[in-house]
Amino acid sequence: MAELVTCAAGADVAPYAEAMRVPIFQVDAFTTRRFAGNPAAVVVLDRFLDDALLQAVAAENNLAETAFVVPSEGRYRLRWFTPMVEVPLCGHGTLAAGAVVVERLEPGRDSVVFDTASGPLTVDREGTAYRMELPARTVRAVPLPPALSAALGVTPVETMVDGNNYLAVLPGADDVRSLQPDLAAIARLDRTGVVVTAAGDGTYDFVSRYFAPAKGIPEDPVTGGAHCALVPFWAARTGKDTFFAYQASRRGGELACRLVGDRVQLHGSCAFYLEGHIEL
Repeated sequence: MAELVTCAAGADVAPYAEAMRVPIFQVDAFTTRRFAGNPAAVVVLDRFLDDALLQAVAAENNLAETAFVVPSEGRYRLRWFTPMVEVPLCGHGTLAAGAVVVERLEPGRDSVVFDTASGPLTVDREGTAYRMELPARTVRAVPLPPALSAALGVTPVETMVDGNNYLAVLPGADDVRSLQPDLAAIARLDRTGVVVTAAGDGTYDFVSRYFAPAKGIPEDPVTGGAHCALVPFWAARTGKDTFFAYQASRRGGELACRLVGDRVQLHGSCAFYLEGHIEL
């Protein structure tokens, strides 16, 4: 039996000469072009490896999320890791994994179901884009915590929570775009992330940004999971159920969104950037 070597992250890996080679893809999600949207790594396995090793791979990739997919009786099992922790839901990682399955692993397939910690998630191909449904999140108003306004450097006009995140409503779209928060202060808040949003101006119905430094994500470029709260919030506010949204990070990304009962439909494209293998 090959002797194992312990890596810096604490995971046991095989010596280099006997390493296992597995496919990896890097996909820019929620964009029609490379170098925009949100990049996700997708690693294809025949079984889930030790959690410490999966976490080490995600830390090595150093992207907002690495998705690990395992075939399972016509479906796929799916897990997501940031560079620091495993998360229960990742929208752009799911979209990227769907693109990998239908464009690379099973060309010609039009739909895939992923079994996840958030239940079964379906990704359907629609022409050159994809549609997926995620569980909607309930948002509720809370008093403004002084630490939140201090971390943002502005005073929100409304403050909500969706369970794990604060949702801060700012006066206008320009306030969202120009925001320069204190990320160290955000990391010290009693929620793992902060969504900021405002009504859109022009093309978009609303704009947003998402900060989660406590999870190893200073600012997420485009966040499907955040829209699970944003879409129900703006639906209640406007009486609409369909939106064209923009996440105003440096890379930026567009999402067509629809509230359908207790689910949020997100439509987006993917651009493949990298295909290869990693050795574990």
